[in-house]
Amino acid sequence: MAQGHLPATGDPDRAEEAASLSPPPSPASEMKHEHAASLPGGCSEQDHSPPAGNRGRGEDAPPFPSIEVAFKMQEQDQQPLGSIPEGPLVEILSRVPYRSLCRFKCVSKPWLALCSDPEIRKLSPQTLSGFFYNDRGRFSFRNLSGRGPPLVDPSLPFWREIYDCYAVEQCSSSLLLCRCFESRHQEEEYDYVVCNPMTGQWTVLPPVVWQDQEDGDFVYFEPIMDIFLGFDPAVPSSFVVFVPLTNCFCEFTQMAIYSSETGEWTVVQSEWGYKTILVGNSECVFFNDTMHLSTHYRTIVTVDTEGKVWREINMPDDLPSSSDLPSIGQSQGRLFMWQIDTDHDCQLYVWVLEDYVGSNWTLKHNANVSELFGRQRREDELSYTVIALHPDCNLIFISDDEEKTVSYDMDNQEVHVICTDREFQEVIPYAPCFAEWSSEDD
Repeated sequence: MAQGHLPATGDPDRAEEAASLSPPPSPASEMKHEHAASLPGGCSEQDHSPPAGNRGRGEDAPPFPSIEVAFKMQEQDQQPLGSIPEGPLVEILSRVPYRSLCRFKCVSKPWLALCSDPEIRKLSPQTLSGFFYNDRGRFSFRNLSGRGPPLVDPSLPFWREIYDCYAVEQCSSSLLLCRCFESRHQEEEYDYVVCNPMTGQWTVLPPVVWQDQEDGDFVYFEPIMDIFLGFDPAVPSSFVVFVPLTNCFCEFTQMAIYSSETGEWTVVQSEWGYKTILVGNSECVFFNDTMHLSTHYRTIVTVDTEGKVWREINMPDDLPSSSDLPSIGQSQGRLFMWQIDTDHDCQLYVWVLEDYVGSNWTLKHNANVSELFGRQRREDELSYTVIALHPDCNLIFISDDEEKTVSYDMDNQEVHVICTDREFQEVIPYAPCFAEWSSEDD
């Protein structure tokens, strides 16, 4: 889920240094007490140490010891890993959060070898780990806990030899969609690039070109007004990109869909109606193999990755008549919507689409945002923004755009301050993914 802010520009020369983790408790102790270090609402916190060996496609894999080597080292060091057979042990570790894997490496050499296996790391479950944000014009990253070195190098160094600078257009869970410039002095010339900051893998999107079915001529579309990235961490082998072929009035009758598996664009006729006007890049949610987009007419339009299934979902009937547009997101496999009604004492409303087929919304929670920040209702003149919804629990993140950002647990109504930095602006939530996508070259 991307947020409704201008993209921050990153300078590859401004990379932040990373530090190593301190020695942890034993693996058995770590697994036993995993929930003790959790965030409100049972949301697991990810490790914040940069993983070793993040490389993109086309480069040699890092020389991590294989599982077989780990067991040979075990025999040599006479430090048995226990009586669990190799297969079940690998299956268990593949379900352990990445934070725990990093801690297990410090136990012994066999554990270091075993937990460094790239295949185990790719399968380890991930969740919200931090936020990209604009720090006075510099693209930066802040861990969810606020501690430790950044999990991600926000300078995105893997393409610094090709691109001079970049602007982040969107984030879909674990992947970034950027406009990349070979020269910062030529703003009209850029590539759209999709990248995985954790693996260093990146793909330049080709121009939106297709062959006309009537005369066989090739049609080239520009400029791109809106572009939407879709990525599902549960199916990390591919991603999709949607581009409405809009005219100068932001109206369109066709949609171009790019697949990373084929490396090509396909163009399909829109079934939403000619007068569909989308809110823009910030309001999109991809899940269930379907892109969800907000419109200016209090509806959500959807299309699947093949352009075959088109829907229109009405927003809740009890949506306040406010000048503020509602936002959408997904959590726990369901579509959510929220709105802060600044016209009426900054009241927060959160709905969930309980019945996806029947399009029935349920008001899940409401609260006064001023009170969440410890301020008086009618004396509060600050503007508030929901910057993220946690993908795995009922936790919402709210910023006053000036002084602080808080997390709010909708289940137990607990508020925790996560940042008091004035430069924490244009925030984008991020969940890492260590798997690589396939492409037409594979």
